[in-house]
Amino acid sequence: MGPLSARLLMQRGRPKSDRLGKIRSLDLSGLKLLSEHLDPKLLSRLTQLQELDLSNNQLETLPANLGLSHLRILRCANNQLGDVTALCQFPQLEELSLEGNPFLTVSDNLKVSFLLPKLRKVNGKDASSTSSQVESLNRELTSRVTAHWEKFMATRSPEEEAEKAQADFVKSAVRNVRYGPESLSEFTQWRVQMISEALVASGGTQVHETGIPERPSKATAAQEPRARPMALKRSGDVSLSLSPSKRGCPSPPAHVEGSPMGSDGSQPALDLEPLHFLQCHSKNNSPRDLETQLWACAFEPAWEEGQAGATSQTVATCGGEAVCVIDCQTGIVLHKYKAPGEEFFSVAWTALTVVTQAGHKKRWSVLAAAGLRGLVRLLHVRAGFCCGVIRAHKKAIATLCFSPTHETHLFTASYDKRIILWDVGVPNHDYEFQASQLLTLDAASIPLRLCPVASCPEAYLLAGCEGGCCCWDVRLDQPQKRRVCEVEFVFSEGSEAPGRRVDGLAFVNEDVVASKGNSLGTICLWSWSQTWVGRGKQSTLAVVVLARLQWSPTKLAYFSLSTCPDEGIVLCGDEEGNVWVYDVRHILTQQPPLPAAPQAPTQILKWPQPWALGQMVTKTMVNTVVANPTFTYLTALTDSNIVAIWKRP
Repeated sequence: MGPLSARLLMQRGRPKSDRLGKIRSLDLSGLKLLSEHLDPKLLSRLTQLQELDLSNNQLETLPANLGLSHLRILRCANNQLGDVTALCQFPQLEELSLEGNPFLTVSDNLKVSFLLPKLRKVNGKDASSTSSQVESLNRELTSRVTAHWEKFMATRSPEEEAEKAQADFVKSAVRNVRYGPESLSEFTQWRVQMISEALVASGGTQVHETGIPERPSKATAAQEPRARPMALKRSGDVSLSLSPSKRGCPSPPAHVEGSPMGSDGSQPALDLEPLHFLQCHSKNNSPRDLETQLWACAFEPAWEEGQAGATSQTVATCGGEAVCVIDCQTGIVLHKYKAPGEEFFSVAWTALTVVTQAGHKKRWSVLAAAGLRGLVRLLHVRAGFCCGVIRAHKKAIATLCFSPTHETHLFTASYDKRIILWDVGVPNHDYEFQASQLLTLDAASIPLRLCPVASCPEAYLLAGCEGGCCCWDVRLDQPQKRRVCEVEFVFSEGSEAPGRRVDGLAFVNEDVVASKGNSLGTICLWSWSQTWVGRGKQSTLAVVVLARLQWSPTKLAYFSLSTCPDEGIVLCGDEEGNVWVYDVRHILTQQPPLPAAPQAPTQILKWPQPWALGQMVTKTMVNTVVANPTFTYLTALTDSNIVAIWKRP
């Protein structure tokens, strides 16, 4: 498509006229328009235009001076827009469509609400709740910027040049004023800069809700995002942007039991406080649903931070027919994806670099989710849609994980006793994936947990299975595309039978593996390198045990353990609703011989039973516990449809 012409506009405009100034509705959809094709001089002649359809094109931006001051309806679905600030030129806009722009985020949705005071509908949905959230955020940000101004000016010396001090204040405010979930940081920093610049321009006059456009009176106030832990979240509260509503309960006071690890009693209990207890997977959003089983959760890595020690506070959880993405600090469900008839068992994150049709590189955060139906759904979380489905197995998928070294390589493990390595590829211009199968790994029993070997993830894959712990060679330079287990690891000693279920498996550091299931009441820490060095041509290897951790003596299975390798932490739930926390750094650095007796946990997190959720829960099991890499946030899932979140201050 070349530049637009007056003739084309008159052909596609309504009512039919030989004058551009009389056109009120214009359909420019499906013309493969690029941003440079939108000629402001031509379009500004549409002085009476009220409705414009630009959907199904290739627009990355909107020109800032289109001059369409009477525009009330704008459709920009299925483009490649990456910024919404140009929409401020349409102050009369009442309806807006932005679906299918995968580079727009939750922050962009809030910017839209801020910039367009008369907006009533976004993507066909009522915009009033988002407007109210924006107003709440603005009030809090204005208050914080004003407080920062007073503190900043109090430390300024009289000799300092006023203009420089004001410029330094704006930079300081953008850097230091924080509020709300991490996923909204782009919006909050954008607003902080605007508020601080307005404050400077006013000479430091107290600013109240700086720059907030007037809203229609019918917009209802929504609950202000929580800034403090353990605040009450009532049924029916609306989360930000695309989020569905969620329910929660007042965070009951968690009882923390600490018991030191090691003989010298020197390991102090970790400081953890409860933040939120949520019901976000309920059937039909019913607070009475205490039956939906939650299965897995995974923290989103901080792909875009690019800083040492950066971490995410966004966690994905799955259970029933839903996948939820939650901001841990606020407890807000940022996104919820439903697949009727599905039961999700596993989720895993990756990040892909895609190239737009204009040749620009974009970073996508993609969430894979799988379960009962044997399908893998690839979810573009920030844009809120499923952009690919892989028909991976004929039976249910128990677990999946992405390769830590190849962002497009995905392992899926199924009840068909197979593990398949897929290359999901990079989505095309229509945001569709074309996955290809790279390897098939045959198991003697159902694989339950997958774990690429930390020191050589491109070469070997560990799996905890119903029949034990197995290892496969997954090097792609080998000719065989279908492979059997290379080595089975044996944990038992003496008269104990080998080949027992391993339902917990994770690396604590580059060498030490934590596994659970082979011995009742304990978690085993063993050395990959010391075990592997003795392999030779053996198909069965006895693991070199470094230490054992005391755990629940339950005979129940499928309690998944996890680790925080950078922090030396091991985590596991139990059948009583407890979270067992182990700080094993002293074990990793201690010289042998280590104590023979199982090491006690650093602490056990508890909360009172029964739960206060409107109806009584007599008992709950914590089957999954995961923390983010810096052990700032901890998320636990229960069999009674509860997502519990703790924070380390």
